[in-house]
Amino acid sequence: MLAGNDLRGPVRMSEAPSHRSAGPARSVSAVVLPSWAKAAARCGFDLEPVLRAEGIELDLMQLEHARISLRQLDRVLERCIERTPDTHFPFVVGETFAFEYLPDMETFLTTSSTLRDAARVLEWIPELVNPLIDARMVETGASARIVLDLPPSVRSGEKPYHAEMFFASIIKFVRALAGQRAGLQRLDFTHSAPAYADRYTPFYGLPVAFGQRENALHCDRDSLDRKLDSDAPGLHQQAAALVEQRIARLHSRPLAERVESLLGRNLSLLGQGIEDAAKALNLGTRTLQRQLADEGTTFALIVDRVRYAQARRMLADGHRIDRISDSLGFSDRRSFTRAFKRWSGRTPKAYRDGVAGPGPA
Repeated sequence: MLAGNDLRGPVRMSEAPSHRSAGPARSVSAVVLPSWAKAAARCGFDLEPVLRAEGIELDLMQLEHARISLRQLDRVLERCIERTPDTHFPFVVGETFAFEYLPDMETFLTTSSTLRDAARVLEWIPELVNPLIDARMVETGASARIVLDLPPSVRSGEKPYHAEMFFASIIKFVRALAGQRAGLQRLDFTHSAPAYADRYTPFYGLPVAFGQRENALHCDRDSLDRKLDSDAPGLHQQAAALVEQRIARLHSRPLAERVESLLGRNLSLLGQGIEDAAKALNLGTRTLQRQLADEGTTFALIVDRVRYAQARRMLADGHRIDRISDSLGFSDRRSFTRAFKRWSGRTPKAYRDGVAGPGPA
């Protein structure tokens, strides 16, 4: 549910490598966006125009398979912050975050027997939600802490938004599960105190320190093993199995399917060649070529298939032919017309007139 924001249409995004892959994270799962839409609604604005301004249009039926580039995400975040001068948007995002499109993770959390048990979710977040989130539990003496390590690309003193959102979500879930028994003590951030630093303690409900050596949420170690009222072992085990199956499916998709998904969600790659697609998948160009050949296809064939499918959809929707040509990475309208005639046996105009009646040239 998007709190009144109905985001439909093609998904123009990229498919990202796993958090465990060798290259830097370039995208996150689009499942984060419903929570952003709820946060926007709470702050009094509609997220949809903000997304469209960054070229993002989502089909909710495919949301859990879609990706959004980190650059897009950061630009959307900046736009949202500009719209909420009186309410710090990252705080609201963290507070409203939920696993609506990952119900097995939600069930796992809400049926955990202890906070230590629930902390297993930290291992799954990079795989299923956000590869930027590298969080771990550290235990020392009578205290414990959840440490968040961010990659250099987002480790900025001026833009601490990812850390703010992460800890807002973690604290919300911990308090929902354990209530007054959560044993939370304090919150440390590596960034220096921002201009709105006076909002931190009232929002988080904890002492906050800036300029620390790590981003960390500190708690009483004993609180990790206190029994939770929500304990439901049978459901919990089933939910864990479903999450593991979901992760296994991500790693077992045929490469050709991943490439087709990537191109369909990031149309700008269609005109950029195999090198850029390989980089987006965190593969070498030769490796991508070889593995596609092993699956009996080529990058060029996949590009043609994606272009043809997208062209048919755009023509049926009444888009101008010049715009379609540009969107699909053709050098000019003439090249697009030749390609479409080769695929379908008809010109783009003849195809559109046959499907939807005469439209704009």
